[in-house]
Amino acid sequence: MGWGVFHAKSSKQKLNTKSSTETELVGVSEYIPYNLWAIMFLEAQGYKLRDNVLFQDNQSSILIEKNGRNSCTGNSRHINVRYFFVKDRVDKGEIRVTYCPTYLIVADYFTKPL
Repeated sequence: MGWGVFHAKSSKQKLNTKSSTETELVGVSEYIPYNLWAIMFLEAQGYKLRDNVLFQDNQSSILIEKNGRNSCTGNSRHINVRYFFVKDRVDKGEIRVTYCPTYLIVADYFTKPL
């Protein structure tokens, strides 16, 4: 099937958040079900993915996605438990979260008023 991105999604978030960390966490939590469906669809067609990588530019959200409540400080204790769905998938090995600098994330170009 080649190299590169297989699936991407752009949408407006349906709720207000208090921080950029929470915003990234909500966005990833809303996207992951589409990603997992695409993986299951490809496997049903006979294509096995070697690696499922999610690139993030917010290191605080990466820590929360990998460690869950253990990475929450006083400023992030208000985050709802439903957004820890990503941590469960990371623990199962279905997805790998990796840091990517902001200037390399192409989708961020369309979200910044430059």
